[in-house]
Amino acid sequence: MRYLITGGAGFIGSHLAEAVLSQGHEVLVLDDFSTGRYENIKHLEKDSRFTLVRGSILDTELAIDCVGRVDRVYHLASSVGVQLIVDEPIKTIRTIVDGTASILDACSRLNKPILFTSTSEIYGKGESIPFSEDDNSIIGPSTSSRWSYATAKYLDEFLALAHHRKSGLPVVIVRLFNTIGPRQTGQYGMVVPRFITQALQNQPITIYGNGSQTRCFCHVNDVIWAIMQMLDTPEAYGEIFNIGSDTEVSINTLANTILSKTKSTSKICHISYEKAYGESFEDMGRRVPDLTKIRKLIGYSPRYTFHKTLDDTIRHLSSET
Repeated sequence: MRYLITGGAGFIGSHLAEAVLSQGHEVLVLDDFSTGRYENIKHLEKDSRFTLVRGSILDTELAIDCVGRVDRVYHLASSVGVQLIVDEPIKTIRTIVDGTASILDACSRLNKPILFTSTSEIYGKGESIPFSEDDNSIIGPSTSSRWSYATAKYLDEFLALAHHRKSGLPVVIVRLFNTIGPRQTGQYGMVVPRFITQALQNQPITIYGNGSQTRCFCHVNDVIWAIMQMLDTPEAYGEIFNIGSDTEVSINTLANTILSKTKSTSKICHISYEKAYGESFEDMGRRVPDLTKIRKLIGYSPRYTFHKTLDDTIRHLSSET
């Protein structure tokens, strides 16, 4: 089979491209390299089953052409990272909403199964922990650009499900929680690679807020396995699934663990959200997925521990520093 991976030069997309190729399939990657990196997929170009198309999902003609050349679609292309979202709200909204509409329209017209990666950000300021796929979304005010990402992704979900109900489009929606691992960059605010890079360079590790906020960090390999299983499972069509780890770790614990593993002399420095991102920025205190639904359907259970996941990420970033 031949697969299209939008955003395939990104952190998760490049791992997905590798995995699909390893199963003997062909891969077409569509990426404009706005946040993806050529280094992530350079090694794949020697494989005759791999094709790279440099272009944007906002180009509707290109989207139709790419979708028409494949059997299935993984739609990962998106604006990513809190810093980029705060700095470039218009670009964020357009890329997420218009780009996804372009890909969904093409898939619907050509009846190509598609998996769309959404986000745990959709749960917003909800306090019903762990977050279940049917929970209400509590999004902050539109005066805070921080919520533009979650709102745009939420609209994408509505659009994807509308296509499924109207035309029977085989679509799966997955809400990714904090995914980490080799190739992730801290350039756009991702906390783990940012902390590791600071530690490796013996620079202050900057924690936004008081550090008591918790996250669940999942190895990219666990996420890739689940994503590939979902598109191969017809029972998943028209449904939404959480993907991630449910092991909760505070940001303070994360920073101290990285200090210990890297034997860094860095000091921990707490910075207010206002100083980091400007006034009116809000963050979630906890972000924990309920994995019951995906566990029941495909037997999903993360294989990588928090420490193994960190070790793999540190090893990769050490080789680049």
